[in-house]
Amino acid sequence: MSDSKFSSYDEFFDFYLQQHRDPRNRLLHATGTALGSAVVIAAFAARRPWCALLFFPIGYGFAWTGHFLVEKNKPATFEHPFWSFISDFRMIGLMLTGKLDSRLRKTAERAS
Repeated sequence: MSDSKFSSYDEFFDFYLQQHRDPRNRLLHATGTALGSAVVIAAFAARRPWCALLFFPIGYGFAWTGHFLVEKNKPATFEHPFWSFISDFRMIGLMLTGKLDSRLRKTAERAS
């Protein structure tokens, strides 16, 4: 599971954003990540840390639904699990700050 296809994380992130062009897919990612994160917090607050593992089926269930049914592409998680995981949070940060559309345009320009 090497990230050797990309020379840097920023190069991977451009690829990642290209795999998330459809806003419905991004919404599914944001929903899954938010719900999964809430479960992690609740698990530790309830002193049941093993329940935090539910983050994965919740978060990835939403994300993979977005890829398979909406975007019709293969999730980057399969080949780049760590970079994909942190990219979900980075993409959501861009969504929340209103900077995602600008970044998507720049990424599309670089790709063409």
